[in-house]
Amino acid sequence: MRQQELHGLRTIDLAYVAMGAVLMAVCSWISIPTVIPVTLQTFAVFTVLQLLGGKRGTMAIITYILMAAVGIPVLAGFSGGLGAILGMTGGYIVGFVFIGLTYWIGEMLLGDKVWVRITTMILGMAGCYAFGTIWFTVVYSHQTEPIGIATALGWCVIPFIIPDAIKLTMSVVLSARLRKAMKN
Repeated sequence: MRQQELHGLRTIDLAYVAMGAVLMAVCSWISIPTVIPVTLQTFAVFTVLQLLGGKRGTMAIITYILMAAVGIPVLAGFSGGLGAILGMTGGYIVGFVFIGLTYWIGEMLLGDKVWVRITTMILGMAGCYAFGTIWFTVVYSHQTEPIGIATALGWCVIPFIIPDAIKLTMSVVLSARLRKAMKN
C-alpha cells in the first residue's frame, strides 16, 4: 500500500505541474492592450507558486520554459522555440525560475505565510528583472548596437513594475480564496 501511495503522490505531482504549466501558457496568450502590451504571464507564475507550493510551482515554471524551448507555442503571441528563449527578452522568461526558487527557499526556511509568499515573490521578481535585463543588454548589444543597463531598464523593467505589482496583488487575493476552496 505504501508503494502505491508514493506512486499516487508522484502522479498527482506531475498532474499539478502540468496544470501549472498550462495555466502559464494560457495566461501568456492573454494580452492587455496598452502602450506596451502586458500579458498575464507573471500573474500565472505568482498564482501557480501560491497554489502548488515552491517545489511543484518551480517544476511547473521549468516545464513551461522547456515547452517553449522545444517549439510549443506557449509564449506571448503564440510563439515558442529556442529562438524565442534565446532572443532579447528570453532572459525574462528564464528569469521566472528565480521567482520559483526564491519562493521555494523562502517557503522551506520561513514556512507558508502570506508575508513570506509576498516577500519571496518580490525578491524573485527582482532577480528575474536583473537576469533578464543583463540578458537583454547582451543580446541587444550583439544584434543591434551597444546599450547601457539604464536604457534596458527603461525599456524592459520600469514600464512593467506597476503592472507586475498589480498582478502580484491580484494573485495573492485570488490564491487566498482558491487555497480556502481547495481545503474544503
